Amino acid sequence: MVLHVLDAARAARRLNRVLVATDDARIAEVVRQDGGEAVLTSPEAASGTDRLAEASLRAPGDVYVNVQGDEPLMAPENIDVVVETLLAGPDREISTVALPAGDEVAGDPDVVKVVIAADGRALYFSRSAIPFPRSGKPGYRKHLGLYAYRAETLRRLAALPPSPLERIESLEQLRWLEAGWTIWVGEAARDSIGVDRPEDLEKAEKILQGTRPKLEKEAVQ
Repeated sequence: MVLHVLDAARAARRLNRVLVATDDARIAEVVRQDGGEAVLTSPEAASGTDRLAEASLRAPGDVYVNVQGDEPLMAPENIDVVVETLLAGPDREISTVALPAGDEVAGDPDVVKVVIAADGRALYFSRSAIPFPRSGKPGYRKHLGLYAYRAETLRRLAALPPSPLERIESLEQLRWLEAGWTIWVGEAARDSIGVDRPEDLEKAEKILQGTRPKLEKEAVQ
């Protein structure tokens, strides 16, 4: 699964360097056998942002992108969009992506919904159905777990303590909103499936079947 994510990141046009940050030496070894770059980080990292902030100390850069390892269907185009959304304004410090979704996502807590202002700022993220359809069709927007940050912003975010809303919803981006940060939301080019449950893995495997025929051989050489 991690190698599929690595492939997507390698195929993105807007990244200059790709590395896998992990606290598991087995994952790091598989990545290296595949010709990728891996860095071991602390098992105490509370979130992907914290892990990326730690890795950034060994990989200098101006902009960092967090492509989560449980998103094997993440499109390279989405990675480009999140970078372009961040760079669309000099004052932008955090960006992510979302796309329109139907009513089927409303009751699914594994699908995070986002409400966006007219200028592209995220107003709120939730596992619940937002906006609530009191009247009319709500027009849900599905949030994809992909973020870009300015370097200094990334380190400042990692220093923030967990927030009340973050704890309630188990969504780290709520910590940033509560602390007063602005998150800009770009339009995702394609959907992705986060692997949270065994059925998600089965669905992703069916979609990805045959897309990396040398995967097993490469991993054991």
